[in-house]
Amino acid sequence: MAGSIAFLLLVPWVQTSTGTGTVIALDPRDRVQNVTALVPGRVEQWFVTDGSRVRKGDPIARISDNDPGLISRLRAERAQADAEIAATRRAMGVAQRDVGRMGQLYSEGLSPRRDLELAQIKVEDYGAKVAKGLADRNRLDIDISRQSVQIVRAPRNGRILRILGGDTATMVKEGEILATFAPEEAVRVVELYVDGRDVPLIYPGRPVRLEFEGWPAIQFSGWPSVAMGMFDGQVRAIDVSASSNGLFRILVEQRRGGRPWPKEPFVRLGAKVRGWVMMDTVTSGYELWRLLNDFPLQYPAGAIDGTLGKAATGDGNAK
Repeated sequence: MAGSIAFLLLVPWVQTSTGTGTVIALDPRDRVQNVTALVPGRVEQWFVTDGSRVRKGDPIARISDNDPGLISRLRAERAQADAEIAATRRAMGVAQRDVGRMGQLYSEGLSPRRDLELAQIKVEDYGAKVAKGLADRNRLDIDISRQSVQIVRAPRNGRILRILGGDTATMVKEGEILATFAPEEAVRVVELYVDGRDVPLIYPGRPVRLEFEGWPAIQFSGWPSVAMGMFDGQVRAIDVSASSNGLFRILVEQRRGGRPWPKEPFVRLGAKVRGWVMMDTVTSGYELWRLLNDFPLQYPAGAIDGTLGKAATGDGNAK
């Protein structure tokens, strides 16, 4: 009896906040993304299959337009627009010279002011036609550029997860999903979902013990020093609002100097993770009493007035 009491009063216990989550990529560009069609048409050729590794710029699919002569006609229209612009500019040059002559005759009193104004109006009309021709040519250039980009390429190094497009008999629209793509060499973090009662005591820099799916591990919640197979992390960020499941999401990154996380393919993006955020140390008796009464974790000094997180992260001085 005396031994049990001494154990409860003297043996320390490290409180933890448990959570489950998955491995994700820190950079949004490194997450699984969709490869979409750049132009409407039909898929003429696939250069990849499910599971294919691709490098940045490698072709994924070729899309052909339903009208094979569309680009040639667009280029013919552009050539015509160039000719019309050149002709209008020559006519405008002649009209500008007429304005000069009319101005001289008007100054000498040999021509009425109306003739000078009509000549000036003609120059302005030619200028408006040139501007309209340039705008039409720009629109044709955009159409030609869009129709010319008919080969969908990999945005970066990675792997094709699944082909979602059809064969040559299937029509695709601009922006329609053709395949899903997963980049490689992503900077990985773990997103854990923890109870809202524990979030006020979690701040960036808190140590975290992680158990990855498929890696055997033994975790002693109160005595992390005797745990086996665990990996080290630290809190990187905390969401300011709860997720749809009612829990708060925290992001955990690798802890410098700790046991490095397993690399791919041993732990892939999306792998399940269980984590324990290391909190303050209390006695075993207090922790047992807390669990029996379903009380929240121990609030240390500085937690109520908001100086706890600031002191831990170097943003202020604890009182």
